[in-house]
Amino acid sequence: MTAEPPSGASLAGLRRAAASCTGCELYEHAAQTVFSLGSASARIALVGEQPGDVEDREGKPFVGPAGRLLDQALAEVGIPRETAYITNAVKHFRFTQEAPGKRRIHQTPELRHLAACRPWLAAELALVDPEVVVLLGASAAKSLLGPDFRVTRSRGVLLPRAGRPEEPAALQGGWLLATIHPSAVLRATDRDAAYAGLVADLKVAASALTPAG
Repeated sequence: MTAEPPSGASLAGLRRAAASCTGCELYEHAAQTVFSLGSASARIALVGEQPGDVEDREGKPFVGPAGRLLDQALAEVGIPRETAYITNAVKHFRFTQEAPGKRRIHQTPELRHLAACRPWLAAELALVDPEVVVLLGASAAKSLLGPDFRVTRSRGVLLPRAGRPEEPAALQGGWLLATIHPSAVLRATDRDAAYAGLVADLKVAASALTPAG
């Protein structure tokens, strides 16, 4: 099974359609679809892995601890969150839970989940067509750069979007850049070093934006 975005839909139309997506089994246990935040005219897009527990409950991406850290890093490089388009490669929360009422534990999406949800991400990026797409973490990177891509080997590097098979033929330019997910910073033994690396990669992404005006 895969998602089936409606042809010719606006960003609002995609969001409405995604609310009833049954493209994979993750919808069965998640509280809701978590689609995106941001404008269709955003110059930079940030793509994470999947919603977490807080995001699943609130219906918005990056509103938990990882989101707050991302906001801090974006502010350091001069990218206000409200100017970015923020989404995830997978739109439903994948988790394990010992029993009802127990804590829900994050589970990394499998490649089949990334593939099932990929039509939504492709449709979003085709509409927004940002100058730079930042892929936060391994799952987001694999969704757009393939299962063999390794963030640890190629993070912080600007890669051309044009000419990639997943992109619309009309695309004239723009960049992809992979980096670690903010949650990896929260898990790191040396958080200061991990955070500095995330900020450095975001600075590369910011440097690729065409100067305003």
